[in-house]
Amino acid sequence: MKKWMLTASLLMVLTACGNNEDTENNSSNEAEELEEVTVVLDWTPNTNHTGLYAAVENGYFEEAGLDVDIILPGDASADQLIASGKADFGVSYQESITQARVQGVPLVSIAAVIQHNTSGFASPVEKNIETPKDFAGKTYGGFGSPVEEQILESLMRSENASADDVTILNIGSADFFTSVERDVDFSWIFYGWTGIEAELRGIDLNMIYPTDYSENLDYYTPVLATNEDMISSNPEMIEAFLEGASKGYEYVIENPAEAADILIEAVPDLDPELVKKSQEWLAPRYQDDADQWGVQKLEVWENYGNWMFENGLLDGELDAEKAFTNEYLPK
Repeated sequence: MKKWMLTASLLMVLTACGNNEDTENNSSNEAEELEEVTVVLDWTPNTNHTGLYAAVENGYFEEAGLDVDIILPGDASADQLIASGKADFGVSYQESITQARVQGVPLVSIAAVIQHNTSGFASPVEKNIETPKDFAGKTYGGFGSPVEEQILESLMRSENASADDVTILNIGSADFFTSVERDVDFSWIFYGWTGIEAELRGIDLNMIYPTDYSENLDYYTPVLATNEDMISSNPEMIEAFLEGASKGYEYVIENPAEAADILIEAVPDLDPELVKKSQEWLAPRYQDDADQWGVQKLEVWENYGNWMFENGLLDGELDAEKAFTNEYLPK
């Protein structure tokens, strides 16, 4: 009797071990089935990126069969990493993709993160810069792109002024608040981050949005991008990636407070108050008036491409139809 009991007990143990081993093997197999994907950000993490972090945290990418790793750019820019295939996907901008494509760089925008341009020229109210003509006699802190000077010229020309009367200082990635206090009068910012930070600091800003002066300047910034090789060799991965990303951004739109907590937990160095208020401001602007998150319009790409070409910022005309696609967004 004791021998039977021992044998039975041993059988139960072996069976349990076997079941555990099967479970572990199944889990291992499931993990192995996930396709590894790298996404590079354009800058340090902020609320433009929350949908990606939400898609990771909530398992949306896993549901789509992907193991997604979010990385930061290093010496090479996000565009360089995407174009070279060193990152599968990344965060880019319509303006940089437009320039890249005319130069033969095979970047393609696959989704608009934000539906309308929320960037503009910001200055503390005491600088008395209320319209583009007020740029005259002032110092602009830029990041070294020829696009900046041409946009300044276009805006000022609309009020019979000239960018020749603006001193342009390249401040690169210097802190906006330090710069306008010490070195410059105005600079270009994303209101959803730096503008919100100004509100929290109690600093009143005057904002001049290029979109108020020209529909050609209402371009997609930022966007999610990949390269032509990925499109031709692995369109299924693009569909899977955008399935997860779309769910991530839709989650943020519906749950900005909870989404802010996800970003704060993922990037503890961020200011929680800034993240929460920025997320609240930005949530309705991701999709805005589009039928679904991520959709891009041909006319937006054509308008901006034509504007760049007409203002001498491109060596050739943009083939807008090849610069972006809506094909891989969830149907």
